[in-house]
Amino acid sequence: MSEDPRQPAIEPSLLGLLRQLTREVQTLFTKELALAKVELNASLQATKTGIAAVAGGAIVLLCGVLMLLLSAVYGLSTVVAPWLAALIVGVVVIVIGLIMLKIGQQKFTPSQLTPERTLDSLQKDKEAVQRQMS
Repeated sequence: MSEDPRQPAIEPSLLGLLRQLTREVQTLFTKELALAKVELNASLQATKTGIAAVAGGAIVLLCGVLMLLLSAVYGLSTVVAPWLAALIVGVVVIVIGLIMLKIGQQKFTPSQLTPERTLDSLQKDKEAVQRQMS
């Protein structure tokens, strides 16, 4: 049956609108929480994969660095006493390591684990609900 254009559209009651708004807000937040969960799981999975790759590379790199340091001690021991050569190389390595630690600490920020899309979406939803309520 076709609608008669001369009849005004029936407006839903205020109570009906509030019920509908309540259901839609619940559905919206459920979906937002699901999105946040998916985002965090993806972020954690990427972090786990990255940590495993870094750990494997670090082990291999450590072996190579130890060999280079040993050769530096042997080379320097031709000029100074062997104990002094080991001491000089050790101090230099410690200073370099401390500098690298400081630089690495600055790169760890909590913002990398924040679910940005979910927070943006929640903010937009909040603004939309506030506009509807006013």
